[in-house]
Amino acid sequence: MSTSTSHTEQTIDVKDVDDGKTKLRKWLNTNFRIEMTDGRVLIGVFLCTDRDANVILGACSEYLKGSEMDSEEPRVLGLVMVPGRHIVSIQIDDTTPPQKYYYDE
Repeated sequence: MSTSTSHTEQTIDVKDVDDGKTKLRKWLNTNFRIEMTDGRVLIGVFLCTDRDANVILGACSEYLKGSEMDSEEPRVLGLVMVPGRHIVSIQIDDTTPPQKYYYDE
């Protein structure tokens, strides 16, 4: 009895992985603006992500759908985990002052 299996091998260039890691490290402790599928906008400090595109933001504030960012007070959330499946877009936010969300020795 002979069985043959065919495997589709996916090759990942090590250079591409290193470039991605470098880019993510560069973005650590940077203000991010994340738009979600329900229209909410979250602005916070980028702390980490995972392979499922979930994102953790620190010192996060929420802006509701349909509200102008300057006209309404944001809801302060603190530390949040944003599921990747609910993210529509991610941008580096340069409109808010940078926040220190890490410990310097």
